[in-house]
Amino acid sequence: MAASLIPLSFLSRRLAAGALALCLGALALPGAVQAAERIKDLASFTGVRENQLIGYGLVVGLDGSGDQVRQTPFTQQSLTNMLSQLGVTVPQGTNMQVKNVAAVMVTARLPAFAQPGQSLDVVVSSMGNAKSLRGGTLLMTPLKGANGQVYALAQGNLLVGGAGASQGGASVQVNQLNGGTIPDGAIVERGVPTTYAQNGMVRLELNSSDFGIAQNVVAALNRKFGAQTATALNGRTIELRAPADPKAQLAFLSQVENLQVGLPPARARVVVNARTGSVVMNRTVTIDEAAIAYGNLSVTISPQQQVSQPTTPFGGGETVVTQNTQIEMRSEGGAIQRVTTSANLADVVRALNALGATPQDLLSILQNLKSAGALRADLEVI
Repeated sequence: MAASLIPLSFLSRRLAAGALALCLGALALPGAVQAAERIKDLASFTGVRENQLIGYGLVVGLDGSGDQVRQTPFTQQSLTNMLSQLGVTVPQGTNMQVKNVAAVMVTARLPAFAQPGQSLDVVVSSMGNAKSLRGGTLLMTPLKGANGQVYALAQGNLLVGGAGASQGGASVQVNQLNGGTIPDGAIVERGVPTTYAQNGMVRLELNSSDFGIAQNVVAALNRKFGAQTATALNGRTIELRAPADPKAQLAFLSQVENLQVGLPPARARVVVNARTGSVVMNRTVTIDEAAIAYGNLSVTISPQQQVSQPTTPFGGGETVVTQNTQIEMRSEGGAIQRVTTSANLADVVRALNALGATPQDLLSILQNLKSAGALRADLEVI
């Protein structure tokens, strides 16, 4: 089956083919053994999870790069409310200039088993039109969970990784200046009860649903701790019989996390990034025998300006500028390329490199191979 594609120049094709071989050739090792990973990298215990926290606050101490009052009236309102809580009364209708203040959203993650007094890292992001948060200080901000309860308080000096300067209408900026972090900027005020064992039973949840991985995890656990220790409920959930004693249970779960498990071959998949032209595939990808035709068609459009002037001086004529567009089309004959059946990633890379196509050409080639039924893999375009 054939597919008509438009490749780039010969030089770019060879360079791109070499880059593809360099990136993918390292993955194409012959005689690859079955991969093994720890259970803690494959699954997590049910109930042991993080919780998202969010809060609204003010950043002060900016060098004139804060919010503008007209565009962000909520900043002035928040500052007025804060001052009233501190005993400062602002007369009604006062137009405060808050160039050194910015309204921000503060986010953090509350880990499992967090206790009061523990420190958390927070992320601060501007929600107004502040130009920069560099040098600012976040005032005390309550951080709430999804249930509306306050679980932490955030405050401290911002760490902004960007830099910028402007003068005379010209400006330069490196990275983002409207966001920053505060390491250990929040203190936990309330913990979230974490329950992971019920009646001596603990459940493991795989990061992805896979019956093969679930079966291998169950087999490894039963070999290590005895038969009937683990039971697969489905392709994602595994139930464990844990010791009733809390100390023995902790040691048991620690051994479970660090147990090595062999992984079955992954599902064949090719991931294509249409924006960058990158192509990534795993080692289980294969290609059936097929024929591919692609040629080179280029269209060049060259607009030119021509000036027409009067033939006689002072003749009353006018100088006229006219547009003259030249269109040139060139076509080179395509060639039928034969791709033989491949059994491993090395053969796939070798076959694609033999086409002399760029990664951008490979996007169309792989899509057409998939449509023709010659690509034995899931094709995902992002």
